[in-house]
Amino acid sequence: MAMATATTLEDLPADVLACALRRLDGRSLAAASCATAGLRALAADPETWRALCLARWPSLLQARPGLLLGAAVPPRRLFADAFPFPCLPADDNAAAPELQQQLPAELVSAVDVYHGGAPLLSRVVETPASSSWFLTSPFRVDAVECGSPAPAGPSLGRGVSPAELELSWVVVDPRAGRAVNVSSRRPVAVDRHWYTGEALVRYAVVLGGCKFEATVTCSEEAWSIREISLAAEDADGAAVSGEGTLRLLAAAMAGPRKGGEEQEEAAKRRYEEFVRSKRGRKESKARKEVLVDLCCSAVSAVALLSFIAAVVLR
Repeated sequence: MAMATATTLEDLPADVLACALRRLDGRSLAAASCATAGLRALAADPETWRALCLARWPSLLQARPGLLLGAAVPPRRLFADAFPFPCLPADDNAAAPELQQQLPAELVSAVDVYHGGAPLLSRVVETPASSSWFLTSPFRVDAVECGSPAPAGPSLGRGVSPAELELSWVVVDPRAGRAVNVSSRRPVAVDRHWYTGEALVRYAVVLGGCKFEATVTCSEEAWSIREISLAAEDADGAAVSGEGTLRLLAAAMAGPRKGGEEQEEAAKRRYEEFVRSKRGRKESKARKEVLVDLCCSAVSAVALLSFIAAVVLR
């Protein structure tokens, strides 16, 4: 009697295995590629990673053909760069010297807003980054500008709280083929505009001692997203120039990555430390200004008294 041979996963047709692999998330797909040589070959298929990237960031579909998810920016590299959090040390406020001559000439922002895991709004923004105007001006990128025609699908829906929105803002350097996610997935703060009353939902990460903050402005009267923008500021609250931001992004793209929930908590702690440090600097500056004012007042008083005494004793 013949012995029945054991059936393994690799006995399945290759197209069936490829279809199954495309239903995995990035971490599971990477783990499956370590199991066998056959699975590693299937998991290395660019189309598998392309499908995974498009499922994670629907905005990539709006990019110009050949700009993203091509030979310049391979899908697997894009996912490995953009999905985990960057780990640039907080005190490294500038890129390494060897990166200073390799600053991005163009930035491509892939912006996705989610609610309950479902994509709500997607945008791709191409920003030229080599002009003197960009390099010397405060860094700012607008994915949705206030007053611009709203794209299909940005409505929040009645009953949706702005605090429930999640954000992904991936910045890509097409020339270097590298990317980095410069926003927290969940809001770090929800404020109100002092004049309009609109909700300002803030997402932030700290890179190199500077804060990248994406702000989603929501009108709860119209139940819509009115504006989405990204800016950078240093520990003193001053806006970072375009050139300074490029150095930070170049260092973050070349730096290490770490994934997992613990890294998201670590990113949140870095943001809270940045806020405390900024508040401490502001209070210290205010105390110094008060001390200078007191000294100036004392000198003025002494000068006035001296003048009066000189007049009286003349």
